[in-house]
Amino acid sequence: MSRKIQNVLDVAKNQLCTGCGACAYIDPSIEMIDVLDQGRRPKQNGPLDEEAGMAVCPGAALEHEPERWPAGTIRELAAGWGPVLELWEGYAADEEIRFAGSSGGAASALSLFCLEKKGMEGVLHTGAREDYPYLNQTVFSQSREELLARTGSRYAPASPCQDLGRIEEATEPSVFVGKPCDVAATHKARGLRPALDPKLGLTIAIFCAGTPSTAGTLEMMKAMGCQDPRRARSVRYRGKGWPGMAEVRFEDPGKGEKSTQMTYADSWGGILQKRRQWRCYICLDHTGEFADISVGDPWYRPIPKGEPGRSLIVVRSERGRAILEEAMAQGYIEAERVGADKLPASQVGFQALRGKIWGRRLMLKLMGVPFPRYKNMPMFRFWLRDLGLSDKLRSILGTFKRIFVKKLNKEVPLEAWTPPPPASSESSEAEKVSTSSSKSL
Repeated sequence: MSRKIQNVLDVAKNQLCTGCGACAYIDPSIEMIDVLDQGRRPKQNGPLDEEAGMAVCPGAALEHEPERWPAGTIRELAAGWGPVLELWEGYAADEEIRFAGSSGGAASALSLFCLEKKGMEGVLHTGAREDYPYLNQTVFSQSREELLARTGSRYAPASPCQDLGRIEEATEPSVFVGKPCDVAATHKARGLRPALDPKLGLTIAIFCAGTPSTAGTLEMMKAMGCQDPRRARSVRYRGKGWPGMAEVRFEDPGKGEKSTQMTYADSWGGILQKRRQWRCYICLDHTGEFADISVGDPWYRPIPKGEPGRSLIVVRSERGRAILEEAMAQGYIEAERVGADKLPASQVGFQALRGKIWGRRLMLKLMGVPFPRYKNMPMFRFWLRDLGLSDKLRSILGTFKRIFVKKLNKEVPLEAWTPPPPASSESSEAEKVSTSSSKSL
């Protein structure tokens, strides 16, 4: 018999948590902690509001309401991609933002437009922590300088929804930027909190292929020569070009500051994606189906050498369409309309993945392992249409193996991980002196 999921702690113990932090926003008895090999997870500090927590949890369930989708939704994309009104390809007109962003800087440019021209109060999104640059924090940017300093993808656990109260309490509406699961959680939360809904001026989702654990970042840093995370001074996963290089800057004892780089193919493809949390393997929403606008890479064509970056911009609501049109008209975004075929061509594996997830869920159900509930998000048709016989079998039988390898048949402990204190520049200088003195003896 399948284990019952009654609250967000059950969601986390059964590896269905996305780490978004919405439960911590809705229920003050919850705080988010770091679990090294999993991600951000809820911790209970008081009487749990089970109903509220589950109501906003995207890890436990996702549901579309097609009857509420705007008129003009592109019919041929709806089953596999959610509501789509228009597709554009473009980039931030601001050259600094375009270069620093992960794929053309469109999300940052739209955010800046909302701050400077729409009178919005701030942008709630994710940035690197100053004390631990390999970890994330939720930030509320209110200027171009703050946005520019926090550009680029952050392939590490983040809980931006835990700070939705910052938007709710703002004087004016604000922008929310997050992964698809973060935006889905925000979509759920706005239905529960009447004060939040009017303060969400725009929601932007970034295409996502999964969230690696903190252990993944530490492994990447070691591969780049930073053996001691205490000495890290900055960590970037991509950006500064398209797709850009991963870069780690750190104090090398006895040698001073050092910077090393790794290609996107080697960092993401070779290390980080292998450390993704289990929930990402059974996720149907990789392109931000619950957002006003979602943004990703237009991978449908080769990237020319020296390309500064371009974004595929998916308009999903009338609010998103109006803001994009204004941002283009006022010179914040340069973009051209593209056909509906560019979305599946840019993310070739995502529709087949929906089919694989049907097979994975079938095996999970047979084995009594909990899995997310999806409504109005088709899977079976893609299993039939887009998978060959070997892939069909692998989606089912491969999951049988994963159940034991990933310990999906058991509840996992949620043990908080505390990062080691950063090594100061003073200690590095002291080591240099010590090393020099020992050599002279």
